Amino acid sequence: MQTPHPEPRTLTLTTEDTTRLAYRDHHPRPGTTTPPPRPPLLLLHGLAGHMGEWDDVLPLLLADGHRVVTYDARGHGASTRRPRDMTRAACVRDTVTLIRELALAPVTLVGQSLGGLTALLTAAAHPELIHSLILIEAGPNGPNPNLPTEIAAWLDSWPTPFKSPAAATDFFGHEAWARNLEQREDGWHPRLDRDTTIAAITELATHAYWSEWTRIQCPTLVIRAANGTMPPTEPTQMHSHRPTTQLTVIPDATHDVHLDQPERLHAAMTAFLAR
Repeated sequence: MQTPHPEPRTLTLTTEDTTRLAYRDHHPRPGTTTPPPRPPLLLLHGLAGHMGEWDDVLPLLLADGHRVVTYDARGHGASTRRPRDMTRAACVRDTVTLIRELALAPVTLVGQSLGGLTALLTAAAHPELIHSLILIEAGPNGPNPNLPTEIAAWLDSWPTPFKSPAAATDFFGHEAWARNLEQREDGWHPRLDRDTTIAAITELATHAYWSEWTRIQCPTLVIRAANGTMPPTEPTQMHSHRPTTQLTVIPDATHDVHLDQPERLHAAMTAFLAR
């Protein structure tokens, strides 16, 4: 009988601006990898998320023979809760630090939502480190001046503290979100700071990233959810700027494709990487 793949312990890495990043380094079983070696994958979660969101996709990628690194972005999860700098540039520096410190290059970046934007900007600024790019419900569109207000209203709508993780699962619709809670005397609270979370997207109110998109050199897959928040015109426009971009739509999925349809997401990733 096959034994479960051991869960790696959570490690930490400190960046130049003293931000602590929590990460896990997952390796495939011995004998899984077949020539040629599979590129390592670095997975970037979205706003208010955490690295555990990838747990349903992770074993599928490990079975394919990939080394997979997941991490909590600054201001999220077990990483520094209130870093001084929440700009996209700071998040790109974090990604580059992980790639270099863990010797991942050339790496495939896989980013969902805000993590996808960080992956996009990293690929544009550091092509020498990137093997390929997979963007999930993420692109260069903008600016969106209403976004900070919308995110503030979304956070304020959470009925915190939750009475239990089960109550959080019922509210969010997936237990992965409930695994990003911490227990305090009055109940269960999300592992995030409201103002820091809003600061993470403030830049998107005034910026678009089309110039960065056109500078990307690596093979790229853009994945849109059929019932997600990414406008259908955005991938089409991305393809017109970079005609080599591959596009796919995942049916029966919302913005959190990796939670709704992990098998279909994995199939799309595998087909792209096989090319």
